[in-house]
Amino acid sequence: MFGRMAAYFMLVGVVMAPPAATAQSRPLAPGVLTIIPVVPEYEETASGPLGMVEIVTGLPELDWDPQYSAKSATAFERAKLVTLRRDIWNLEFSFKPLRMITVDVPQPSGKMQKKLIWYMVYRVRYLGGDLRPDPVKDDWGHETYQAIPSSREGRHFFPQFFLESHDVAKVYLDRIIPAAKAPIEERELSMEQRQAGVTLLNTVEISSRPVSLSTPDDPKEAWGLVTWEDVDPYIDFFSVLIKGLTNAYKPVDVPGVFKQGDEPGAGRQFLAKSLQLNFWRPGDAVNENETEIRFGVPYSPDPERQAGIIAAYGLKSRLDYLWIYR
Repeated sequence: MFGRMAAYFMLVGVVMAPPAATAQSRPLAPGVLTIIPVVPEYEETASGPLGMVEIVTGLPELDWDPQYSAKSATAFERAKLVTLRRDIWNLEFSFKPLRMITVDVPQPSGKMQKKLIWYMVYRVRYLGGDLRPDPVKDDWGHETYQAIPSSREGRHFFPQFFLESHDVAKVYLDRIIPAAKAPIEERELSMEQRQAGVTLLNTVEISSRPVSLSTPDDPKEAWGLVTWEDVDPYIDFFSVLIKGLTNAYKPVDVPGVFKQGDEPGAGRQFLAKSLQLNFWRPGDAVNENETEIRFGVPYSPDPERQAGIIAAYGLKSRLDYLWIYR
């Protein structure tokens, strides 16, 4: 439905952002790095109230009527409404425009093959401000919780990057392409950065050590590189999904899946909080060009077409980025 939109963009006047400037070996200009702000949410420190199916379904023999205390005080009844609490931390994610580069990539045959590589240079920082649920007693002795900010020396970033097309139904995992690293660093890092020893870490290297706490007096940052190859040139609408920027998650028990006798946790799903960056490109398979890639969701003056475009991203309105659980 949305496969070939380039001609349509020309006809209906889809509003396009200015082409992204080609980055050379120079300091970053203001506005080149898009920063996704960290917004801690207290609600993420708790899951529930929810039923513990391991007890409610798995141990029905615990359901009994005590003689000298309230039934609501039994483990079986309390297991019907349980709130799970945890500390929540976040990393700040920033990125440069998504770009392309052609490099010689070694093949299993031993020969070299020129390939067009899609890539993104990004930065992560740990700014602290973790949320820790702290129990307090109110005037009537009831236990409530409040979020206490805290920080550690650093947090590990175990990233997962997915490039997901919304019009050709394809998803691409990032691939480590050693042959692409040097030419991308030559293009993207300024002379000052290279002299300071800055290097672009792949998804394995960046997870090997924690991202240190960054403060105004002692800024710390880690620069990363994510690459994709063999991306379908007919993609118009796509998103980059990033997992690992926070430990926030949602446990989901699908009704009726857990059965008595199952192992604890059987059928339970954990939906990780992930960052979705939305992009589009009004191009085609001929002369693929990085300047055609736009950050955000395209605009169309035709309400019906605009609704279709927004629906293709799984959105209710035009958003450059959003946090989702999946």
